[in-house]
Amino acid sequence: MTKFIFVTGGVVSSLGKGITAASLGVLLKRRGYRVSIIKMDPYINVDAGAMSPFQHGEVFVTWDGAETDLDLGHYERFIDEAITGENSCTTGKVYSAVIQRERSGGYNGATVQVIPHITNEIQDRILKVGEDKDVVIAEIGGTVGDIEGLPFLEAIRQLAGRIGRENILYCHVTLVPYIAASGELKTKPTQHSVNELRRIGIQPDLIVCRSQYPVGRDLRDKIGLFCSVLPECVFEAIDADSIYRIPAILHKQDFDTMALRKLGLNTDVQPDMEDWNTFLEKYDNLKGEVTVALVGKYTEIKDAYLSVNEAIAHAGIANGVKVSVMPVEAEDLEKGSPEDILSRADAILVPGGFGQRGVEGKIAAAKYARENRVPYFGLCLGMQVAVIEFARNVLGLARANSLEMDEMTPHPVIHYMEGQKNIADIGGTSRLGAYPCELKKGTIAHSVYGADTISERHRHRFEFNNQYIELFEKAGMIVAGVCPTGGQVEIMENTGHPWMLGVQFHPEFLSRPVKPHPLFMDFIAAAVKYSKAKN
Repeated sequence: MTKFIFVTGGVVSSLGKGITAASLGVLLKRRGYRVSIIKMDPYINVDAGAMSPFQHGEVFVTWDGAETDLDLGHYERFIDEAITGENSCTTGKVYSAVIQRERSGGYNGATVQVIPHITNEIQDRILKVGEDKDVVIAEIGGTVGDIEGLPFLEAIRQLAGRIGRENILYCHVTLVPYIAASGELKTKPTQHSVNELRRIGIQPDLIVCRSQYPVGRDLRDKIGLFCSVLPECVFEAIDADSIYRIPAILHKQDFDTMALRKLGLNTDVQPDMEDWNTFLEKYDNLKGEVTVALVGKYTEIKDAYLSVNEAIAHAGIANGVKVSVMPVEAEDLEKGSPEDILSRADAILVPGGFGQRGVEGKIAAAKYARENRVPYFGLCLGMQVAVIEFARNVLGLARANSLEMDEMTPHPVIHYMEGQKNIADIGGTSRLGAYPCELKKGTIAHSVYGADTISERHRHRFEFNNQYIELFEKAGMIVAGVCPTGGQVEIMENTGHPWMLGVQFHPEFLSRPVKPHPLFMDFIAAAVKYSKAKN
């Protein structure tokens, strides 16, 4: 029988429910259990594909092409498994499925209601994820008390009656705030949060207390008493310098052991965290520092380029150096001097994106990198702007551009993909998910991957215009990777540059703390080399 762990949050949002779920996931997987993690998002959007980074942060793309919440990126990085669109459940998906079933007569004329039809649909989706797993961890988005989250909470309450309470564990993550004026940590918000859960009919089995400061034994005993939770089932999760320390912090308190005991599962095998601990040892012993300029249009939003930042960090640790990411707003490069802004950078990375805002600044960043021989890594749009810059300033193709930015350009070096020309809807209609790529021998990409064929994840509507391949390659910017199924250019390299590479895909989604992505590793290695030569 599959066991289910539900992670809820109280008091405030952004407490780290996703990291708690991911940490528990890696600990259980490293004990030998088959684990999956699902995110239940109460928003009515069908998925995250059309949501603004200002509100939502990055869109994480699964291998099967689902545009999902960034927490799924945490899940993959921690448990090191490629999860699917089924691991993302939104209110929009649930209601769409129920309405479609009602329209087709699937309910035999019954009055369709939140209970039982919506809650049953939620439960069915949770159970489906667990069909071939030992443990499913489900994070309930939002905060207990939010109106939009009530159907999900009711669904997980009902599930206990459907499959047996012994097969379910409820874990509540809550805030224990520090009041500076009194110099005290306060437990009352946690008590109120748990009371909200209990009013719904959910009694938490475990409580995780987020705090800036240690939550002492006395306070945890108090929380346990008022919340009807055993004292040994109340844990502290104080702020850490790295999210990758959280599994060790929780394991030291027997968090995973207690979860297994509550579920009646074997606790004899301890988690094998040797490679994880090696990673943390490297993190603690970094020598030297390089600066990577991250040129985008959402750099003030912490989570807008989350997977990129994580991939850079993983690669830095693998290279034994601290990487300082220098956020650069692309529009600032349009207004000011790229030399003044980018001169401190040991490498430049331009991530993916959509729309015209800041594009000329990104093109300026590519120009600066090419002319000054600074390592350059372009992801998706980052590859496209490097192509545009090369076309304008090396090939002499005046007003060369992408059709996304200029529909009247005389040189559309980036154009619509064939299947994207007549699409009106925004969400879920790009070229999404994993596609193969054949690598050209003798290129940086082939050397770095050490393979002839790879698979990477995509999210784009525009591509390199293959009519210009010959012109580009004669001038030194070559096609290093092509999709064998559609002929799309996947990788471009500037052979006259020490390290200038653009990819149409998103390698950041496949980087793991214990398995950094090879392209990011080589990019940071190039940054280290450039820094040493510069100094």
